[in-house]
Amino acid sequence: MDLNAAQMFVSVVQAGSLSAAADRLGIPLPTLSRRVRELERQLKVQLLERSVRGTKLTDAGTRLYEHASRGIEALAEGEQAVMSDQARLKGRLRLSLPPTFEPWWELLATFQQRYPDIRVYVYTTERRVDLVEDGIDVALRVGTIAHETLVARHVLTYRHVLVASPLLVERLGLPETPDALHRFPCAAWGVGANANGTWRLGGLVFEPNALLTTNDYAHLRSRALAGEVVTELPPFLAAKAIGDGRLVALLSDHPMPELQINLLYPSHRHPSAIVRAYLDFSQQQISEKISVVLTKA
Repeated sequence: MDLNAAQMFVSVVQAGSLSAAADRLGIPLPTLSRRVRELERQLKVQLLERSVRGTKLTDAGTRLYEHASRGIEALAEGEQAVMSDQARLKGRLRLSLPPTFEPWWELLATFQQRYPDIRVYVYTTERRVDLVEDGIDVALRVGTIAHETLVARHVLTYRHVLVASPLLVERLGLPETPDALHRFPCAAWGVGANANGTWRLGGLVFEPNALLTTNDYAHLRSRALAGEVVTELPPFLAAKAIGDGRLVALLSDHPMPELQINLLYPSHRHPSAIVRAYLDFSQQQISEKISVVLTKA
């Protein structure tokens, strides 16, 4: 079968008429009509019923279109993939990340290995940056998103975990209810000089008498590892220490709330090829590797 003629036939079906397909393909109408007739002679069937109102598929034409359209679409995707591989992405990618978001640094290192000509600028901050004003292409944010000027691509949902060192648990006992935490020294995450950390444990709200409140999860982890406090941690900061026995997960039957991770970019700005590559790569890495690190604790 002549693949060029088959592609022309598919274009006629999609355009609705020979003349419309000729305009779309940029070829003379007599040429298109001749190539379709040659295809019909080659297959020894009539593919199209022609009339002044356009064209209509015969039964044989319908069967050919169903198979040929899928094949042509696959060929086009393959061609685009080859062209994308040959056209190496080059430029600058400006990102915003929360502090101590460790798995994402590994993701970015892998991303730059795949796209070595992309220079990455990363701004780490707890504050909600203005993507346009601050010149950020994509921001990673934790929590629900409600902003008309941003497009949010949801990548993962996870929960924080309450932890303590085995030595602290051995000294004060294993807490079986949230109220039992009152006998433990606690440290909480919070922002601002007057911030008071609040823990939602299952359906209960617990307000620890925190001896330390900070917006630095890495420091909270170090104090927990030292056996000084009970604290909450993102699972990716707690999983390794829990796995090797340096931390113990507490009150697992009172889970903390789910949190969403989203990648955001301005809705009025069409994403560049570099931004699209980063979004797609992040989504792939989340599904294949990072989700295990982010959710396991």
